[in-house]
Amino acid sequence: MIPFSILDLAPISQGGDAGQAFRNGLDLARHGETWGYHRYWMAEHHSMPGIASAATAVALAYIGAGTSTIRIGAGGVMLPNHSPLVIAEQFGTLESLYPGRVDLGLGRAPGTDQAAAYAMRRNLASDENQFPQDVVELLDYFHPREPARVRAIPGEGLDIPVWILGSSTFGAQLAAMLGLPYAFASHFAPAQMMDAIRVYRERFRPSGQLQAPYVMLGFNAFAADSDAEARLLATSIQQAFVALRTGRPTQLLPPVADYAETLPSQAKAMLDDALSMSAIGTAEKVRSSIRDFVERTGADELMITSQIFDHQARLRSYEIVAGCMHD
Repeated sequence: MIPFSILDLAPISQGGDAGQAFRNGLDLARHGETWGYHRYWMAEHHSMPGIASAATAVALAYIGAGTSTIRIGAGGVMLPNHSPLVIAEQFGTLESLYPGRVDLGLGRAPGTDQAAAYAMRRNLASDENQFPQDVVELLDYFHPREPARVRAIPGEGLDIPVWILGSSTFGAQLAAMLGLPYAFASHFAPAQMMDAIRVYRERFRPSGQLQAPYVMLGFNAFAADSDAEARLLATSIQQAFVALRTGRPTQLLPPVADYAETLPSQAKAMLDDALSMSAIGTAEKVRSSIRDFVERTGADELMITSQIFDHQARLRSYEIVAGCMHD
């Protein structure tokens, strides 16, 4: 089977706090290391009551200190929120602390709403040209093409794999042009997945980092010892999506039996679309869903996310998925 990895949004469950979310994340990363997961990534989000990983590089430093072999990285850093130099220094610091284990995934969305984006002093004007320019500037800090007046120390000369993240063909084109690996957010925005994969593979140009296209796809998994339990566990992320799409993001809520059945048809259709790339059930059902997904997409790697309210149930889900991937 292909490599498989963990995407942890550091969920803050109702009644918990960010500190507990980070401790749970470290526990998950340690277990993932023993179960054969290749990477552990965290994502940058802001002003979200249920997501603790806003200061992504800081959180990753904590995870790196408590693990030894699993790769750690951002999936991703929302580059428009930052200067490329600062991100080069942050991830240069991580690579200096945990050599050979650090990835840097870059996205062009703000990871928040306009009010929080303004609070971060972003230029809210849409400029599709700025993100590619910032990516190239960031790459140049790691490997300057000529003596530079401004240097990323630490960062300069370090081999930190840079990924482009996306949910449309824009990121696919940029990753292909720069010869970088591409991660698609199919776990919550699957609509353009197949088009983006095709564009990326057709237009890929080899680079010093990567000689052939490499696609990683996000995939939801809610695995349990019974189908009924797995369906119940999945209702927490369903509630989170409905809350987010209606402008009322919350902490991750406890599961509610038959939650989707209580929703109006429009909300149910939204959930069916957003979470269509999911495996829900026992090991047998999850194994079949993952194999079908990999065969259909030709994914080179899967990034598994399991937004589950109870930490022990989340660990069990990841354990079951690992067993499926090793079969």
